[in-house]
Amino acid sequence: MKIAFIGQKNISAHTSSVEEHVKQLAISMALLGHEVTVYVREITPETSKNMPGVSLVVLPGIRMKYCEEISHIGLATVHALFQRYDVIHFHSVGPSVLSLLPRICRPDMRVVATFHSRDSLHHHRSYLARLLLRFAEFIACTVPEKTIVVSKTLAQYAETVYKKSFTLIPHGIKMSPTDKTDFLKRYGLKEGRYILSVSRLARHKGIHYLIKAFQALKETSELPGNSWKLAIVSTQNEVKEYADYLRFLAANDSDILFIDEYQPSELVQLHSHAGIFVCLAEDEDISFTLLEALGYGLPCIVSNTQANKETISDCGIVCEPKNILDLKQKISSLINRPDMMKTLAALAQKRSQSEYDWQAIAKRTVALYEDLMMTKPSFWKVSFGLKNK
Repeated sequence: MKIAFIGQKNISAHTSSVEEHVKQLAISMALLGHEVTVYVREITPETSKNMPGVSLVVLPGIRMKYCEEISHIGLATVHALFQRYDVIHFHSVGPSVLSLLPRICRPDMRVVATFHSRDSLHHHRSYLARLLLRFAEFIACTVPEKTIVVSKTLAQYAETVYKKSFTLIPHGIKMSPTDKTDFLKRYGLKEGRYILSVSRLARHKGIHYLIKAFQALKETSELPGNSWKLAIVSTQNEVKEYADYLRFLAANDSDILFIDEYQPSELVQLHSHAGIFVCLAEDEDISFTLLEALGYGLPCIVSNTQANKETISDCGIVCEPKNILDLKQKISSLINRPDMMKTLAALAQKRSQSEYDWQAIAKRTVALYEDLMMTKPSFWKVSFGLKNK
């Protein structure tokens, strides 16, 4: 089967959750014997080496604010129309706006989209951007012949709003723990003696609550041995004003570390040797960084959202959103009970292996393609949001 993925910016060392999803899914499908093409805007020397069996098509975008992404997606979609793909698979709601083109112009190609997250909820975006993303979400959920959702939470939302069925296929996890600790020593971190947070530095991630809770733990001497540190790892596209605010909060605390320059292998070290992982996202869907933490067998503390609870199941602890005192108590109760940490770590490892295996996810996605290939396209039914029969 010939498959094209459209929607990802690049497949590089520091990728977003969507791009990592595309990377691992493409590699897994190639291993199953399919011809997979990934459209990207940029490429690094390491990219081809890290994507065996996958073809990469590099196309530009108009380098102007708000134009680069959509112009690249448009060019990639037009290019794909002149190829002999069996399936065009759009990733994320924004790029899925262009799914209209193959539905109209190439009815012989099957069109699929993956609804990764409700991007219109991200408060750092302008009102107009969020309005446009809500429209893009409508297209992603109604125009493609099949729309995949990555969580039960997202499926419940989409089915309620758009009155049609969706296919649940989650993100996967691919982890490679390491015994190396040289990167930890550079920051003065000790194995199993630091709290890890990995996320964009944006207010809805709740990192300021974590900093305040950690400082409160130090003030009340609830950190065993007073040797614990807090490592805040910043992923791409941080919000500068909020990042500056966080650094101001932690300015006089040498036990709070901000790590924003690292190689993938160094991030692996941080995950491999952390004591616990904290995710306080307030209004998101499934967190890819939380899934990674499960894959490394880290005990997790998460904010009380439906998506977070779905992700960790019984292998983590839930705290009340925006409640510093509750977060402080949950962290204290966990790090002062090594037996509980060990139990949760084992449960996390088991859950990641049983629920989030990339080969199994690739097979389920290919099965969806094959089912589509057996049916006739029904553009008008899908585009008006009517449930397929």
